[in-house]
Amino acid sequence: MRTTLKIVLPLIVSVASVSLVFAGYQVRNQRRILRNDLARRAEILADGLQESVERVLDRGQEKNLQRLVERYAQREHLKGIAIYDAAGHILAITSGLASALPLHPTAVTNATRQDKGVGEFLPAEQTSAAQETDAVPVHIYALPLHKDEEVAGALVLVHDTSYIEIQASHTLRDALLNALIQTLLISLLALVLVRWTFTEPLTRTAKWVRTLRTGQPNPPPALVQGEIMEQLHHEVTHLARDLHSARAAAEVEARLRDSNASLWTAERLRVSLRDRLQEQPLFVVSNREPYMHVFDGKDKTIKMIVPASGVVTALEPVLLACNGTWVANGSGSADREIVDSRDRLRVPPDRPSYTLRRVWLTDEEEKGYYYGFSNEGLWPLCHIAHTRPIFRPEDWLQYQRINQRFADTVLQEMADVDSPILLAQDYHLALVPRMVKEVRPDARVAIFWHIPWPNAEVFGICPWQRELIDGLLGADLIGFHIQSHCNNFLETVDRALEALTEWDRFAVNRQGHVTRVRPYPISVAFSENPRADVDPDGTSALRSALCQEMGIEATHLGVGVDRVDYTKGILERFRALERFFELNPAYQQRFTFVQIGAPSRTDIERYKNFLDEVSSEADRINARFQTSRWKPIAFRKKHHSHEEISRFYQAASLCMVTSLHDGMNLVAKEFVSAREDERGVLILSTFAGAAHELSDALLVNPYDISQLARAIHRALEMPEQEQSERMQRMRHTVRQHNVYRWAAHLLSDLTEIRIELVERAEA
Repeated sequence: MRTTLKIVLPLIVSVASVSLVFAGYQVRNQRRILRNDLARRAEILADGLQESVERVLDRGQEKNLQRLVERYAQREHLKGIAIYDAAGHILAITSGLASALPLHPTAVTNATRQDKGVGEFLPAEQTSAAQETDAVPVHIYALPLHKDEEVAGALVLVHDTSYIEIQASHTLRDALLNALIQTLLISLLALVLVRWTFTEPLTRTAKWVRTLRTGQPNPPPALVQGEIMEQLHHEVTHLARDLHSARAAAEVEARLRDSNASLWTAERLRVSLRDRLQEQPLFVVSNREPYMHVFDGKDKTIKMIVPASGVVTALEPVLLACNGTWVANGSGSADREIVDSRDRLRVPPDRPSYTLRRVWLTDEEEKGYYYGFSNEGLWPLCHIAHTRPIFRPEDWLQYQRINQRFADTVLQEMADVDSPILLAQDYHLALVPRMVKEVRPDARVAIFWHIPWPNAEVFGICPWQRELIDGLLGADLIGFHIQSHCNNFLETVDRALEALTEWDRFAVNRQGHVTRVRPYPISVAFSENPRADVDPDGTSALRSALCQEMGIEATHLGVGVDRVDYTKGILERFRALERFFELNPAYQQRFTFVQIGAPSRTDIERYKNFLDEVSSEADRINARFQTSRWKPIAFRKKHHSHEEISRFYQAASLCMVTSLHDGMNLVAKEFVSAREDERGVLILSTFAGAAHELSDALLVNPYDISQLARAIHRALEMPEQEQSERMQRMRHTVRQHNVYRWAAHLLSDLTEIRIELVERAEA
């Protein structure tokens, strides 16, 4: 209550002060209006009497003047009338008026001298009856009288003005009463509003923060949108979230210390990077941006979305740790509306921690650089998915131009930084390392290649393989997912360029510059929820809820999560499902496979046709087996959020990753990370990089449809004990080799290069 009074009391004083000032203004204004009205009425009455009095004077009938003034004196507020001659002597006067007049009214003198009407207000003290109890304030109006066109005297009207003060006092009384009532009402309303919108929400927020501080679970206090406390509540929410995250991180660190484990966490990564970078910013360049802004709906409101990308998942913790800069293609329809004059903005929106610098591409440039050379040329070339790569000279020119634009933007951002650190991403930007290194030889540059690197003979198909490899060798460090990709790259260098390949330390020495080549298996963040927190009935309940949402009846669900890309083995997966239902009819109307397929690169004819192929194949198989309440394949052809996908991971009996060729494939690791119940079976292609780490999955050749069908049956029939043992081992692997470990090892190796360069310079 004391806090409320401290807030409301100044408001009460302010309202009361304003009300008093306004009351004074009302009284003053009322007095002015009444005086003006009285002066005007006196002037009109005098003008009307002037002619009658002058006529009497012209006839020399001064004795009739007394009768005249007596007759006209009966007017409202008119105290009396007096007539003076030119010498100032009274010719006629209303009975009893003499006591209200000064001996020689100034108005009479001025009127006769100036030959015009003159009025004045006299307080009671200045009347001849000032010493009497009945003295009143008056208004005197004098109008000159003429005879033979000469001033012959003056007509004087005397009005009692005491009514003006009476009305003014009434106005003051009413104004003060209104001010009092308004002050009380406003104060009461303010008291209620302050308690409702300020003190009570603040008290609830304080209690909430207190419970969080003491480690007690408590939901955040709900506030109505638009309240004055909303912004404070927003910031406190983030503060509480940070506190919760810090406590969780501390608990994880404590458990790790107790178990003598060396697990990498987000907090450990932040500390490590700050120590290694020594407060220097990190620069990241990629085609994909971490935050995209798009126009939403007919009203063109701007919505922020986070693109589904393993690159974003892996790199954002790094940028959050070191206040770096991420240079990326601004591909959102509303991206230009959000950036500042230098094409920058701070992200994440709720807690800005690093800078996003956007690069702009025209539709023609994107068609040649991204859809053309990158995804119709390099993508099928590296994935060996039996889709013929297309290399057009015009696409190569656009690829070179856009790589130079990205490099120029990076150089602008790092212009004021000594010995900058750059981490370039993926096959879209293979030329950037050399372009940056030529201008900034002091920069430490790494590039991570997220897709496979084929054998030297296959990569030799590319007409510009020498230029691409030379661009990559501008980096100090090149990272791949697995060792075989590193081997393939070094073999390609051996065959394509004149360079010294140092196989013993996996490095390439070209024209005096050494490039290290290392495997860094990328991964995902891992949930650290204790096993005891898992609800044993949660999986079946979640499966039932998902089936109800999809309008099907099934006791088992399978899941596949992919971009609709010809390298993901989706058609092979569907045909294996068809074969499975042929061989195992008992699972019809019991098992449904949910394929989450995000449309991808639909501007490319091959991808557009492939999306149609996948849809047609799902429809064909469903038409063969489905019933009114069941179908074998539920093809969800749209983008899904991480939260939506996680529900399917947790409810599925099995997850299928059947890539025909993949660098890593994080879906396999996401599924394992999501299974806190330690159940479910992962069916994994041997051609995905993840197969090198997740050996407890059911490893398959996705081209062998019968083997795939048998793996589905084995997964559904696998005992819970075996499921648990396999999942525990895979979860241990993903937990130990998480995304923070990937980032830490990659950047640790990159930062150590500086020491070697310094030593070489000193030598």
